[in-house]
Amino acid sequence: MTDDLRVERGDGVVEVTFDRPHRHNAFTTAMYAGMRDLCAELRDDTSVKVVVLRGAGGRAFAAGNEITDFLSADAVEYETWIRELLEALFALPQVTIAAVDGVCVGGGLAVATHCDLRIATRHSRFGYPIARTLGNALSSSIVYRCAAVFGESLTREMLLTSRLCDADRAYAVGALMAVTDDLSGEVATVVDGLRHASGVTLRATKRQLLARARLLEANPDFDEALLHEVYTGPDFAEGVRAFVAKEKPKFA
Repeated sequence: MTDDLRVERGDGVVEVTFDRPHRHNAFTTAMYAGMRDLCAELRDDTSVKVVVLRGAGGRAFAAGNEITDFLSADAVEYETWIRELLEALFALPQVTIAAVDGVCVGGGLAVATHCDLRIATRHSRFGYPIARTLGNALSSSIVYRCAAVFGESLTREMLLTSRLCDADRAYAVGALMAVTDDLSGEVATVVDGLRHASGVTLRATKRQLLARARLLEANPDFDEALLHEVYTGPDFAEGVRAFVAKEKPKFA
């Protein structure tokens, strides 16, 4: 693991902390690689029942990706590489919990929606404001997963208007299992219950739900060509330029 990705192991539980509070825990390539390695390690580990993911600092779960990483990679290949990590996270046999405290947007929201359960503090906010920031696009399966968790109407609102959704509204549509003033306490209570649950039942249920999701949320045939068009187009170039220059982008 990297210094920005802390992994702690306890009795049947693995806790993962995104530790870049100075950058609102934005994901780097190294952090994604660390998560991929961890997912590969946990895939066949029946001694672990629960994986908890959280952000450090109290201001963000994760605020998207480190944009400068796009500058040194093929953007479409990078997007595909991230999608593969998300699919591996979603396919884990363990119950995954996103413990959200603060902003959860972009790549952070993608990770949270690929977890089984989400618990958040009252000041947390969720969204994909990419139409007002980078001018890029998401893999279709990431959009579909968001719609499965937040509902299609709210997903359309988050993506098309770039508005963020607060924790109370996310709870109202079922995207969160709890909104709490004591995040650590609430997560500990849920984890304790899962520790005493049948691992056979948990794994069987997750396998069934995974099969359903894969049937309903598969990437369409046009997705790679669409992403290539977006990432090689003028809006993404302007979005990256403006981000690096710390300016507002001027999209056509």
